[in-house]
Amino acid sequence: MAIYVSGGIKGGVGKTTLATNLAILLTAKGRDVLLVDADDQETASDFTMVRNETMSDLGGAGYTAVKLHGAAIRNDTLRLATKYDDVVIDVGGRDSAGQRAALSIADIYAIPFLPASFDVWTLEKVSQLIQEARPFNSKLVTVCFLNRADARGQDNEEAVAIARDIDGLTYIDAPLGNRKAFRAAASQGLSVTELKPADPKATAEINALVQRLIEACAISSRSQSDASMASV
Repeated sequence: MAIYVSGGIKGGVGKTTLATNLAILLTAKGRDVLLVDADDQETASDFTMVRNETMSDLGGAGYTAVKLHGAAIRNDTLRLATKYDDVVIDVGGRDSAGQRAALSIADIYAIPFLPASFDVWTLEKVSQLIQEARPFNSKLVTVCFLNRADARGQDNEEAVAIARDIDGLTYIDAPLGNRKAFRAAASQGLSVTELKPADPKATAEINALVQRLIEACAISSRSQSDASMASV
């Protein structure tokens, strides 16, 4: 069982896009997935409501969705997690009790950022949160990736260069482009992989990103196993 958190303290960077697409793609791999909407804006819940309508002929969303806030994000998620193969948590874009609660139980903490200076600079504050969380969560793996990447220009390269230098974060080279397909899919309660007509580039991008997150989760599991063996 893995707990993925789509986080960060900047709003509007694509956390819910990541969380919902990740939940759907894990489900497509045969995983029983719990999606936790821990954002006060409840966008993931709205997405799931639309998805249940869109996918009604196929039995609904395909995953289970709940709303949790504050300390319940830790306590109730841990209680529910035993019933699922994977948990995906979508947290709000600010430093909150909920964000810290999610960090305390995450296997993977993934932060999207945009190719803009203000967005990248907030990663420094996220780094501080991560350092505070590590003593309480030894299995935590923290990654960041570029979202809404420009088709061309230096903004992407400059943003990535800054991200690579931030302590406690690993940049993964699996960017998502600034594509209409992601917005079109979300409006229908779909993953971009389900959109018709298909956008091959968007599909390839989200599949690559999810695969990298699954691989990062494997690293977290191995680290936890090694730590358990060392304590025996």
